[in-house]
Amino acid sequence: MGKDVIVACDFAGKEEVLNFLDKFEGRKPFVKIGMELYYAEGPAIVREIKERGHKIFLDLKLHDIPNTVKKSMKVLSTLGVDITNLHAAGTVRMMEAALEGLTRPDGTRPLLIAVTQLTSTDQESLEQDLWIEKPMADVVMHYASNAAKAGLDGVVCSPLEAEAVHNTCGKSFLTITPGVRFADGDIGDQKRVMTPAQAKEIGSDYIVVGRPITAAPDPVAAYERCVAEFVD
Repeated sequence: MGKDVIVACDFAGKEEVLNFLDKFEGRKPFVKIGMELYYAEGPAIVREIKERGHKIFLDLKLHDIPNTVKKSMKVLSTLGVDITNLHAAGTVRMMEAALEGLTRPDGTRPLLIAVTQLTSTDQESLEQDLWIEKPMADVVMHYASNAAKAGLDGVVCSPLEAEAVHNTCGKSFLTITPGVRFADGDIGDQKRVMTPAQAKEIGSDYIVVGRPITAAPDPVAAYERCVAEFVD
């Protein structure tokens, strides 16, 4: 898969998300289904959106003991999603178990990526809340290296870190970057942000964009703007 804009469909239920997707007449944007929508509607909403022709990033951020994550990934592998994820903080062993569970009997599987640090986390909260005193950049690179060591396909990281991740883990190691906002937009609760054009410049493979598209007066126009700035 090449560069793409993933639309974060962080809606409360089926009616809202399907009404939103209906606006994209003839277009099938890559969509992210996160915890809110998945917990509200369950696996059925994943299958329905997939049947509509959308690629799906299932963003559930698994983090548990290796055996539990392995069994959970085995279940998620049946949904036909294109990307799913977990927390790199769960250790290399957990990530290896996840990969094993996600791989189907025929050897195929969705892409598996790891969350390094959430884009709402800054250096202050890293130190004061998590008691991690290393610099944010070092922590992200260590987690990314662990994900690569475990055999994962890439990481979710801030766009500010995408170039360094590629330098550390290789150009083929994917960077999926939330925290993307238009230059004239509100950054919301994100602490580490970048515009679509800047994310393209530093080598992000995918950008995840939520409210700048979903809350826009014209979501389709906002999506097209993202594609123009990041992909075209």
